[in-house]
Amino acid sequence: MPDGVTLRLFRGGQHPCPYLTDRAAASIFLDPNAAMTPALYGRLLDHGFRRSGEHVYRPDCPQCAACRAARLPVDAFRPRRGQRRTWAKAGSGLRIEPKKAVFQTEHYALYRRYLAARHADGPMAEGGPGDYEDFLTSRWCETAFVELRLDGRLLAVAVTDVVPNGLSAVYTFFEPDDARLGPGSLAILAQIDLARRWRLPWLYLGYWIGACPKMRYKTDYRPVELLIGGEWHRFGAGEATPAE
Repeated sequence: MPDGVTLRLFRGGQHPCPYLTDRAAASIFLDPNAAMTPALYGRLLDHGFRRSGEHVYRPDCPQCAACRAARLPVDAFRPRRGQRRTWAKAGSGLRIEPKKAVFQTEHYALYRRYLAARHADGPMAEGGPGDYEDFLTSRWCETAFVELRLDGRLLAVAVTDVVPNGLSAVYTFFEPDDARLGPGSLAILAQIDLARRWRLPWLYLGYWIGACPKMRYKTDYRPVELLIGGEWHRFGAGEATPAE
């Protein structure tokens, strides 16, 4: 836990892991009545916590430690060849603009199209506008809806928390018909660019899971750091990621 801070934690029940189907998952949650601030949340990010809406949590699974919190030191980042190609493909028509985290019909329509194409069987697909806001925003956290527009058309929205020590990538949704443009990768590159412009040292990428293809991509951004045994370890070019 952050030095000098006492916080109550609660353990949730076990449930099937949504990423590794042969395993059980569980989390510990911060007391929902705790007085949260962006500064305290930034310190919690350094201890492997994340937020989903108002809830701050960290995986604490029985007999499994596959989830590793990942963060990127933005000043040390150097794009790989494929990432440079993705950025170049978007070209001069790409515009990146952080907006206030308020409900916009255009954003929500894109979110619904994304869920219908990518997560039609998931629980989020059944939610409405209230569930959308409850999932992505929080009363105590400074959050930006970072728009990526290509030739004026909304391509993606990267929901991004702003804390004193960096940016935290919360969730990205994009136009499913434009997946060939690599909007997920563009969103991360845009967040790296914003962190540099705002002189913030870290981009927190959520959890890396080596055995799950859709969570493995985060180590493509080098030199990534993974939280292992309570300490951050850098994995750069030529360095292997840890076994689970």
